[in-house]
Amino acid sequence: MALIVNDLLTEKQADLDLSLLAGGKGLRREVSVSEINRPGLALSGYLDYFPSERVQIMGLGEHSYLSTLPPQRRMEVLQKVFSYNKNMPCIVMTRGIKPHPEVIRIANHLKLPLIRSGLTTAHLIGELTVYLEEKLAPTTTVHGVLMNVYGLGVLLVGDSGIGKSECALELIKRGHMLVADDVVEIKQRLGGFLFGTGAELIRHHMELRGVGIIDVQKIFGVSTILDRTRIELVIRLEEWKERVEYDRVGLSERTTSILGVRVPESVMPVRPGRNLAVLVEVATLNQRLKFRGQFTAQEFNKKLIALMAKRSGSAPAPSKSPKKS
Repeated sequence: MALIVNDLLTEKQADLDLSLLAGGKGLRREVSVSEINRPGLALSGYLDYFPSERVQIMGLGEHSYLSTLPPQRRMEVLQKVFSYNKNMPCIVMTRGIKPHPEVIRIANHLKLPLIRSGLTTAHLIGELTVYLEEKLAPTTTVHGVLMNVYGLGVLLVGDSGIGKSECALELIKRGHMLVADDVVEIKQRLGGFLFGTGAELIRHHMELRGVGIIDVQKIFGVSTILDRTRIELVIRLEEWKERVEYDRVGLSERTTSILGVRVPESVMPVRPGRNLAVLVEVATLNQRLKFRGQFTAQEFNKKLIALMAKRSGSAPAPSKSPKKS
């Protein structure tokens, strides 16, 4: 997702106490990475590995260092550092510091936005990093239903009309929470975590064939909806096929890829008479056990093998003593 400096200034002006001081012609510059940089080392003359593509934060340390330089030298340093990369997004001064005149001049000359914040440097870096990670996170959209079942984010996917919304409705009646129906927006956060939410327009609404669109919060109460959840299990609903051999033991661990992150997946065949909501609940609880290191199918398989070995008398024979010479 593209983010320009003007969006940052507009959306976080009040929260981060931001004001534009110079470089207004560069407000269309793009912010492409969520990491922040303090250019103190670059200002001192070391430009190797200078991450100029990041938002540059100038705090009391950088300001004090520039104060030790004569105006002409200060201008040369600023020109060298801030013209290093034309893709530099912006400079943010913290603590409400009044920048040196040379900083304003170079910002206007390079059309590089110079922004001032009233927050302390550490506070600003923390808040700005969280904001940029959210705005710049890899994003995708999936057709499905996202539920929070027993505290676990479960994504129901499958062909249109297979019964995803009906299954979700039964789960809601059983006390679980709806996050999104039909359109699920997924973002990848640091650490390989996937978080899903609903599209703004249809959030907390469901489409039920024969009924229409319903507002889940108004019908079932605020306790049945959730704005977002981490996606930890994908359940794929598919029409039952007689000639397909479905996993009946559960020894295999199937996964699917979303934004390059592998997520546990369970294929659940659908046919009349199956209570899908109960099956989803059981699959979710079983997945929670796996996350805690308890793999029921594998444990049962080990017990079965041990029992078979015992009954067949195939226990390892005692080692023979060496013959005497």
